[in-house]
Amino acid sequence: MFPTKGTAKDVHTPRICDVVWHNGEFIAWNDARVHVMSHVLHYGSSVFEGIRCYATKRGPAVFRLREHMQRFLNSAKIYRMDHDWKIDDLIDGSVELVRRSGLEQCYIRPILFRSLDEERPAFGVNPFPNPLACYIGAWDWGKYLGDEAIEKGVDVCVSTWNRLTPNSMPAMAKSGANYMNSQLIKMEALLNGYSEGIALDDRGYVSEGSGENIFVISNGVVNTPPLSSSILAGITRDSVIEICQELGITIKERSIQRAALYIADEVFFSGTAAEITPVRSVDKIPIGNGGRGELTEKIQKVFFEITSGERPAPGPWLTYVREQDARAADRESARATENGRGAAVKKSADSQTTPTMETELVARAAR
Repeated sequence: MFPTKGTAKDVHTPRICDVVWHNGEFIAWNDARVHVMSHVLHYGSSVFEGIRCYATKRGPAVFRLREHMQRFLNSAKIYRMDHDWKIDDLIDGSVELVRRSGLEQCYIRPILFRSLDEERPAFGVNPFPNPLACYIGAWDWGKYLGDEAIEKGVDVCVSTWNRLTPNSMPAMAKSGANYMNSQLIKMEALLNGYSEGIALDDRGYVSEGSGENIFVISNGVVNTPPLSSSILAGITRDSVIEICQELGITIKERSIQRAALYIADEVFFSGTAAEITPVRSVDKIPIGNGGRGELTEKIQKVFFEITSGERPAPGPWLTYVREQDARAADRESARATENGRGAAVKKSADSQTTPTMETELVARAAR
């Protein structure tokens, strides 16, 4: 669990979907290219999402797709990225992408960024002259912090890098620029022999990992930092909160001191990529029994039962790809049938037009 260097690939990627959704159309993966002078490459002007699709007995199911796409649109709004794409366009595009991929499970990545108008290029910091481009890709992705991490936990450190201050970069937006901060946290952790780093906010309170929210359990109470601690409002984080409420586990959003990590009974990460991953040590101090704790395991078990479709979710959390396709086909069939009926009625009406009626219609038109 202690990597010797940070240059290894973090997650094995066995298969990539060979098509990409681009501005409402599907193109080949190899054709999804960006000009090197695009605004996003020079100034980090992008927002994105990470969404998991799980294998279930009812086929592939995307986890909390609508909530992810709403956050995607919120991020774009914060950065004044005005566009015409609707949430249902993005949802339908994601579902169709998974269907075309043939993957039973995958990771979905929507991204919206400022590109380049090659006929009227603009190279300054001002983003407004640059056109927007939207893509959605998908690939089969394993456990972000390692396959055995889900059961055995990971060893982490408190980073020397702080999270962004609330009025410098908006942590509520999932933007590419924010993840330069995440990279500093992640690289430092890996090069010092840890799997992940925990960042503090500008006041010195616990914020989150480089790409995960954090939960700290003490005396049977599950605690998590509030939004004011410069955290991303995680969809998986929200899912954990709802699961705890359903299970009758006390959960509180409150500021957490660094020292509270060391004396906690249990600590775990949550996130789309990390899912629910226990933390077994912080700064080489064992947490609880030095492995996955009892409450973490209980929450984790319910989470995976929901994502596999074996347990009802607190809300409509799963979008079943094949059933979505079936409903879309039914709607299309119904429209075709209705259109057919309309054409038949019109034809019937036309055939019943008598010479007298025709004469009257011509007369009316003349008037």
